[in-house]
Amino acid sequence: MEFNPPLLTSSQRTLSLFPLPLHFPLEIRTAGEVEFPPPPKRHAPPLQQALNTIESTLVAMGELAADKHVKYILAVEKRKDSFESAVLEHLRMNGAYWGLTTLDLLDKRDVVDSNEIIEWILKCQHESGGFAGNIGHDPHILYTLSAIQVLALFDKLNVLDVDKVSTYIAGLQNEDGSFSGDIWGEVDTRFSYIAICGLSILKCLDKINVERAVNYIISCRNVDGGFGCTPGGESHAGQSMFQFTPRIEKFLPCSMFEVFCCVAALAITGALHYVDKDLLGWWLCERQVKSGGLNGRPEKLPDVCYSWWVLSSLTMIDRVHWISKEKLIKFILNCQDTENGGISDRPDDAVDIFHTYFGVAGKTVAA
Repeated sequence: MEFNPPLLTSSQRTLSLFPLPLHFPLEIRTAGEVEFPPPPKRHAPPLQQALNTIESTLVAMGELAADKHVKYILAVEKRKDSFESAVLEHLRMNGAYWGLTTLDLLDKRDVVDSNEIIEWILKCQHESGGFAGNIGHDPHILYTLSAIQVLALFDKLNVLDVDKVSTYIAGLQNEDGSFSGDIWGEVDTRFSYIAICGLSILKCLDKINVERAVNYIISCRNVDGGFGCTPGGESHAGQSMFQFTPRIEKFLPCSMFEVFCCVAALAITGALHYVDKDLLGWWLCERQVKSGGLNGRPEKLPDVCYSWWVLSSLTMIDRVHWISKEKLIKFILNCQDTENGGISDRPDDAVDIFHTYFGVAGKTVAA
């Protein structure tokens, strides 16, 4: 079956491919979409007016400690003998994607040896065509997407046997249109997005049944406008693909980013008309809390990673103006370690490569 990808705006295309890398400014509407009653006029004292002006200027300038973040990312890669590195060995492909894409967003991609990275990626490929999280580990659709994205980042997709990789991904589609993550059969809408995204990059979407894939995603839509990981699952703006345990910041596999994955997959396949944009937009904008940060679902704490999941989803459905980007940027900047580099989930927490990536990506979209 031949599939002709839809024409998307550049912002929808970039966001739906889960920054690959991101190139901004985005073509997004920021005003005039919805009319709200004007707030009551309150005249602040001159000193307060001056402070407000200074604060707005600093936020607009976006004081991202870019050089410190670059040094932090490079330092993480060098600590291969640490305990954290050992327990994260099987996730190194994802870590490479997060770190390298962050460097690209900061215009520092040239500080790494691309040939060395590409050589390592190819050693992670399994005979099935899929990629593992590191050399000697089992292949999974998640690591396969990260491998594709890193190679695309360096404009080196030509080193791939595209037919072999795309056949591996397509072989994970089930009869109902859903996708499994690997041979063990776990099903989740994150895998639907990963498959569609990866095949779109490889220009091989015609290898799957796109109609069934879209129908399965729609079956996961909830009455609140959001999407779950499976039919009937709770709506979640962006369950991170890895969670942390206290004290030692270990990444452990868990579910991913339901709303983002479903919206992005529908954007790539030209099926955004199935989304109730106002209903979903309202649910997403309610994720912003008083601190300016965003959470993944009601009554949860804000987390920097949702700066990407929520903001990009709002952008794809043209509702990004429904939240305060200025407050979100301030929250992200407050989560930086301005001395040693890196970004944490919340202010004053320990930094990690995962939140550094999503903090920089979210800040880039919001700027």
